[in-house]
Amino acid sequence: MFKYFITFLIFIIFFIVFKNYDKKNEDIQVKRSNIEQVNKTYIHKKPKTISFCGEQAPIENQEIWERLDKEILKNSFFHSNTILYIKRANKYFPTIEKILKENNIPDDFKYLCLIESGLENVVSPKDARGYWQILEKTGKAGGLEINKYIDERYHLEKSTEFACKYLKESYERFNSWTLAAASYNMGKRGLERQIEKQKTNDYYKLLLNSETAKYVFRIMAVKHILENRIEFGFLINENDLYYLENFQNITIDSSISSIVSFSLSLNSDYKTIKKLNPWIRQNRLPNKSKKEYTIKIPK
Repeated sequence: MFKYFITFLIFIIFFIVFKNYDKKNEDIQVKRSNIEQVNKTYIHKKPKTISFCGEQAPIENQEIWERLDKEILKNSFFHSNTILYIKRANKYFPTIEKILKENNIPDDFKYLCLIESGLENVVSPKDARGYWQILEKTGKAGGLEINKYIDERYHLEKSTEFACKYLKESYERFNSWTLAAASYNMGKRGLERQIEKQKTNDYYKLLLNSETAKYVFRIMAVKHILENRIEFGFLINENDLYYLENFQNITIDSSISSIVSFSLSLNSDYKTIKKLNPWIRQNRLPNKSKKEYTIKIPK
Protein backbone atom coordinates (compact mmCIF):
# COMPACT_ATOMS: atom_id res chain seq x y z
CA MET A 1 0.00 0.00 0.00
CA PHE A 2 2.83 2.32 0.95
CA LYS A 3 4.56 1.54 -2.40
CA TYR A 4 1.43 2.63 -4.33
CA PHE A 5 1.22 5.79 -2.27
CA ILE A 6 4.86 6.70 -3.08
CA THR A 7 4.26 6.02 -6.79
CA PHE A 8 1.15 8.19 -6.76
CA LEU A 9 3.03 10.97 -4.94
CA ILE A 10 5.86 10.87 -7.50
CA PHE A 11 3.31 11.04 -10.30
CA ILE A 12 1.66 14.10 -8.71
CA ILE A 13 5.04 15.84 -8.28
CA PHE A 14 5.99 15.20 -11.91
CA PHE A 15 2.59 16.42 -13.06
CA ILE A 16 2.94 19.67 -11.13
CA VAL A 17 6.50 20.22 -12.35
CA PHE A 18 5.60 19.64 -16.00
CA LYS A 19 2.43 21.74 -15.65
CA ASN A 20 4.48 24.65 -14.30
CA TYR A 21 7.03 24.15 -17.04
CA ASP A 22 4.31 24.33 -19.71
CA LYS A 23 2.82 27.40 -18.02
CA LYS A 24 6.23 29.09 -17.94
CA ASN A 25 6.77 28.29 -21.60
CA GLU A 26 3.33 29.63 -22.41
CA ASP A 27 4.07 32.88 -20.52
CA ILE A 28 7.36 33.24 -22.38
CA GLN A 29 5.58 32.78 -25.71
CA VAL A 30 2.94 35.38 -24.76
CA LYS A 31 5.64 37.87 -23.73
CA ARG A 32 7.58 37.19 -26.92
CA SER A 33 4.43 37.73 -28.97
CA ASN A 34 3.74 41.02 -27.16
CA ILE A 35 7.28 42.21 -27.78
CA GLU A 36 6.95 41.34 -31.46
CA GLN A 37 3.70 43.31 -31.65
CA VAL A 38 5.33 46.33 -30.01
CA ASN A 39 8.31 46.13 -32.34
CA LYS A 40 6.15 45.91 -35.44
CA THR A 41 6.40 49.30 -37.13
CA TYR A 42 3.47 50.41 -39.23
CA ILE A 43 4.78 51.97 -42.42
CA HIS A 44 2.25 54.06 -44.29
CA LYS A 45 1.28 53.15 -47.82
CA LYS A 46 2.21 55.45 -50.62
CA PRO A 47 -0.92 57.47 -51.49
CA LYS A 48 -2.18 57.34 -55.06
CA THR A 49 -2.22 61.13 -55.23
CA ILE A 50 -1.39 63.98 -52.91
CA SER A 51 -1.94 67.67 -53.42
CA PHE A 52 -1.44 71.10 -51.90
CA CYS A 53 -4.20 73.67 -52.48
CA GLY A 54 -5.52 71.52 -55.33
CA GLU A 55 -2.11 71.41 -57.06
CA GLN A 56 -0.97 67.80 -57.51
CA ALA A 57 2.50 66.78 -56.35
CA PRO A 58 4.27 64.59 -58.98
CA ILE A 59 4.90 61.67 -56.61
CA GLU A 60 5.19 59.26 -59.55
CA ASN A 61 8.68 60.78 -59.77
CA GLN A 62 10.80 58.68 -57.39
CA GLU A 63 12.94 61.59 -56.21
CA ILE A 64 9.85 63.65 -55.36
CA TRP A 65 8.23 60.74 -53.54
CA GLU A 66 11.36 60.11 -51.47
CA ARG A 67 11.41 63.74 -50.32
CA LEU A 68 7.74 63.63 -49.33
CA ASP A 69 8.07 60.16 -47.80
CA LYS A 70 10.91 61.43 -45.60
CA GLU A 71 8.71 64.19 -44.17
CA ILE A 72 5.78 61.81 -43.61
CA LEU A 73 8.03 59.36 -41.75
CA LYS A 74 9.67 62.06 -39.64
CA ASN A 75 6.35 63.56 -38.57
CA SER A 76 4.34 60.35 -38.16
CA PHE A 77 6.98 58.88 -35.83
CA PHE A 78 7.64 62.08 -33.88
CA HIS A 79 4.64 61.12 -31.80
CA SER A 80 4.68 63.70 -29.01
CA ASN A 81 5.02 66.55 -31.49
CA THR A 82 2.32 65.28 -33.85
CA ILE A 83 -0.09 64.60 -30.98
CA LEU A 84 0.36 68.21 -29.87
CA TYR A 85 -0.27 69.31 -33.47
CA ILE A 86 -3.58 67.45 -33.45
CA LYS A 87 -4.63 68.77 -30.04
CA ARG A 88 -3.76 72.40 -30.82
CA ALA A 89 -5.29 72.22 -34.30
CA ASN A 90 -8.66 71.60 -32.67
CA LYS A 91 -8.16 74.80 -30.67
CA TYR A 92 -6.89 77.20 -33.32
CA PHE A 93 -7.87 75.86 -36.76
CA PRO A 94 -11.51 77.08 -36.62
CA THR A 95 -10.32 80.70 -36.25
CA ILE A 96 -7.67 80.34 -38.96
CA GLU A 97 -10.01 78.51 -41.35
CA LYS A 98 -12.62 81.26 -41.06
CA ILE A 99 -10.14 84.02 -41.91
CA LEU A 100 -8.59 82.04 -44.80
CA LYS A 101 -12.06 81.48 -46.26
CA GLU A 102 -13.02 85.15 -45.92
CA ASN A 103 -9.87 86.09 -47.84
CA ASN A 104 -10.28 83.41 -50.54
CA ILE A 105 -7.06 81.68 -49.48
CA PRO A 106 -7.01 77.86 -49.77
CA ASP A 107 -7.74 76.04 -46.53
CA ASP A 108 -4.49 74.05 -46.81
CA PHE A 109 -2.52 77.09 -45.65
CA LYS A 110 -3.58 76.38 -42.08
CA TYR A 111 -0.99 73.60 -42.22
CA LEU A 112 1.67 76.17 -43.17
CA CYS A 113 0.86 77.99 -39.93
CA LEU A 114 1.03 74.68 -38.06
CA ILE A 115 4.53 73.77 -39.26
CA GLU A 116 5.78 77.34 -38.80
CA SER A 117 5.04 77.56 -35.08
CA GLY A 118 3.29 74.41 -33.89
CA LEU A 119 0.42 76.86 -33.22
CA GLU A 120 2.33 78.53 -30.41
CA ASN A 121 3.53 82.11 -30.03
CA VAL A 122 7.17 81.20 -30.42
CA VAL A 123 10.30 83.16 -31.37
CA SER A 124 12.69 81.79 -34.00
CA PRO A 125 16.49 82.17 -34.01
CA LYS A 126 15.99 84.86 -36.71
CA ASP A 127 13.52 86.68 -34.41
CA ALA A 128 10.43 85.76 -36.42
CA ARG A 129 7.52 85.74 -34.00
CA GLY A 130 4.02 84.52 -33.42
CA TYR A 131 1.80 81.84 -34.92
CA TRP A 132 2.81 82.75 -38.48
CA GLN A 133 6.48 83.47 -37.66
CA ILE A 134 6.65 87.00 -39.03
CA LEU A 135 9.81 89.13 -39.08
CA GLU A 136 9.49 92.63 -37.62
CA LYS A 137 10.40 94.44 -40.85
CA THR A 138 8.01 92.27 -42.91
CA GLY A 139 5.20 92.66 -40.37
CA LYS A 140 5.48 96.45 -40.22
CA ALA A 141 5.55 96.64 -44.03
CA GLY A 142 2.36 94.55 -44.06
CA GLY A 143 0.54 96.87 -41.67
CA LEU A 144 1.01 95.13 -38.32
CA GLU A 145 1.57 97.34 -35.29
CA ILE A 146 4.87 96.38 -33.69
CA ASN A 147 6.43 98.44 -30.92
CA LYS A 148 7.44 98.27 -27.27
CA TYR A 149 3.85 97.94 -26.04
CA ILE A 150 2.08 96.13 -28.88
CA ASP A 151 3.17 93.32 -31.17
CA GLU A 152 0.40 92.13 -33.47
CA ARG A 153 2.53 89.22 -34.66
CA TYR A 154 1.22 87.59 -31.45
CA HIS A 155 -2.39 88.39 -32.41
CA LEU A 156 -3.92 85.26 -33.97
CA GLU A 157 -6.57 87.04 -36.05
CA LYS A 158 -4.44 89.98 -37.23
CA SER A 159 -1.37 87.86 -38.01
CA THR A 160 -3.60 85.49 -40.02
CA GLU A 161 -4.99 88.48 -41.93
CA PHE A 162 -1.39 89.54 -42.62
CA ALA A 163 -0.51 86.04 -43.88
CA CYS A 164 -3.54 86.08 -46.20
CA LYS A 165 -2.44 89.38 -47.71
CA TYR A 166 1.11 88.10 -48.19
CA LEU A 167 -0.01 84.83 -49.77
CA LYS A 168 -2.50 86.56 -52.07
CA GLU A 169 0.26 88.88 -53.35
CA SER A 170 2.55 85.88 -53.84
CA TYR A 171 -0.08 83.98 -55.80
CA GLU A 172 -0.66 86.98 -58.07
CA ARG A 173 3.09 87.09 -58.70
CA PHE A 174 3.77 83.36 -59.21
CA ASN A 175 0.34 82.02 -60.27
CA SER A 176 0.90 78.99 -58.05
CA TRP A 177 -0.11 78.31 -54.45
CA THR A 178 2.82 75.92 -54.10
CA LEU A 179 5.24 78.70 -55.05
CA ALA A 180 3.34 81.12 -52.81
CA ALA A 181 4.01 78.76 -49.90
CA ALA A 182 7.69 78.49 -50.88
CA SER A 183 7.94 82.29 -51.03
CA TYR A 184 6.57 82.51 -47.48
CA ASN A 185 9.69 80.63 -46.39
CA MET A 186 12.38 82.27 -48.52
CA GLY A 187 10.82 85.56 -49.56
CA LYS A 188 9.26 86.62 -52.87
CA ARG A 189 12.39 88.19 -54.31
CA GLY A 190 14.61 85.29 -53.30
CA LEU A 191 12.29 82.84 -55.04
CA GLU A 192 12.05 85.07 -58.12
CA ARG A 193 15.84 85.09 -58.44
CA GLN A 194 15.95 81.29 -58.44
CA ILE A 195 13.14 81.06 -61.01
CA GLU A 196 14.98 83.50 -63.29
CA LYS A 197 18.30 81.70 -62.77
CA GLN A 198 17.01 78.15 -63.31
CA LYS A 199 14.49 79.00 -66.05
CA THR A 200 11.62 77.08 -64.44
CA ASN A 201 8.66 78.08 -62.28
CA ASP A 202 7.97 74.51 -61.14
CA TYR A 203 8.66 74.16 -57.40
CA TYR A 204 9.41 70.47 -57.82
CA LYS A 205 12.11 71.17 -60.43
CA LEU A 206 13.79 74.04 -58.60
CA LEU A 207 17.01 73.52 -56.67
CA LEU A 208 16.46 75.62 -53.54
CA ASN A 209 18.10 76.02 -50.14
CA SER A 210 17.63 73.01 -47.85
CA GLU A 211 14.90 74.66 -45.75
CA THR A 212 12.72 75.79 -48.66
CA ALA A 213 13.40 72.56 -50.57
CA LYS A 214 11.59 70.55 -47.89
CA TYR A 215 9.11 73.24 -46.84
CA VAL A 216 6.11 72.36 -49.01
CA PHE A 217 6.79 68.64 -48.53
CA ARG A 218 6.57 69.11 -44.77
CA ILE A 219 3.27 71.00 -45.13
CA MET A 220 1.82 68.23 -47.31
CA ALA A 221 3.12 65.54 -44.94
CA VAL A 222 1.49 67.12 -41.88
CA LYS A 223 -1.72 67.66 -43.83
CA HIS A 224 -1.70 64.00 -44.94
CA ILE A 225 -1.14 62.74 -41.39
CA LEU A 226 -3.75 64.95 -39.72
CA GLU A 227 -6.37 64.22 -42.37
CA ASN A 228 -5.72 60.46 -41.96
CA ARG A 229 -4.72 60.38 -38.31
CA ILE A 230 -6.69 57.23 -37.47
CA GLU A 231 -4.82 55.29 -40.18
CA PHE A 232 -1.55 56.60 -38.74
CA GLY A 233 -2.50 55.37 -35.28
CA PHE A 234 -3.25 58.71 -33.60
CA LEU A 235 -6.36 57.72 -31.67
CA ILE A 236 -7.17 60.73 -29.49
CA ASN A 237 -10.41 61.13 -27.55
CA GLU A 238 -12.43 64.29 -28.15
CA ASN A 239 -12.12 65.16 -24.45
CA ASP A 240 -8.31 65.15 -24.76
CA LEU A 241 -8.23 67.78 -27.52
CA TYR A 242 -7.57 71.43 -26.67
CA TYR A 243 -10.25 74.12 -26.86
CA LEU A 244 -10.27 77.92 -26.85
CA GLU A 245 -11.31 79.51 -23.59
CA ASN A 246 -14.70 81.19 -23.57
CA PHE A 247 -14.20 84.90 -24.13
CA GLN A 248 -15.97 88.03 -25.26
CA ASN A 249 -14.62 91.14 -26.96
CA ILE A 250 -14.63 94.66 -25.63
CA THR A 251 -13.43 97.76 -27.49
CA ILE A 252 -11.32 100.48 -25.90
CA ASP A 253 -10.07 103.76 -27.35
CA SER A 254 -8.12 105.06 -24.37
CA SER A 255 -4.90 104.25 -22.56
CA ILE A 256 -4.65 101.52 -19.94
CA SER A 257 -2.21 102.60 -17.25
CA SER A 258 -2.09 99.17 -15.61
CA ILE A 259 -3.16 95.86 -17.10
CA VAL A 260 -3.18 94.43 -13.56
CA SER A 261 -5.72 97.02 -12.36
CA PHE A 262 -7.67 96.67 -15.62
CA SER A 263 -7.86 92.89 -15.12
CA LEU A 264 -9.05 93.21 -11.52
CA SER A 265 -11.72 95.71 -12.56
CA LEU A 266 -13.12 92.99 -14.83
CA ASN A 267 -13.14 90.44 -11.98
CA SER A 268 -10.31 88.67 -13.77
CA ASP A 269 -6.54 88.56 -13.28
CA TYR A 270 -3.39 89.69 -15.05
CA LYS A 271 -2.40 86.20 -16.25
CA THR A 272 -5.80 85.51 -17.86
CA ILE A 273 -5.95 88.85 -19.70
CA LYS A 274 -2.37 88.48 -20.95
CA LYS A 275 -2.99 84.90 -22.11
CA LEU A 276 -6.07 86.00 -24.03
CA ASN A 277 -4.23 89.03 -25.48
CA PRO A 278 -0.57 88.06 -25.96
CA TRP A 279 -0.12 91.00 -28.35
CA ILE A 280 -0.13 93.34 -25.33
CA ARG A 281 3.54 93.18 -24.41
CA GLN A 282 3.75 95.31 -21.27
CA ASN A 283 1.76 96.02 -18.12
CA ARG A 284 0.30 99.13 -19.72
CA LEU A 285 -1.14 100.19 -23.06
CA PRO A 286 -0.50 103.84 -24.00
CA ASN A 287 -2.96 105.14 -26.56
CA LYS A 288 -2.47 108.87 -27.19
CA SER A 289 -4.00 108.61 -30.67
CA LYS A 290 -7.28 107.18 -29.29
CA LYS A 291 -7.00 104.17 -31.59
CA GLU A 292 -9.63 101.47 -31.11
CA TYR A 293 -8.36 98.13 -29.82
CA THR A 294 -10.40 94.97 -29.36
CA ILE A 295 -9.48 93.15 -26.17
CA LYS A 296 -10.59 89.62 -25.28
CA ILE A 297 -11.89 89.15 -21.76
CA PRO A 298 -13.21 85.96 -20.13
CA LYS A 299 -16.94 85.34 -20.13
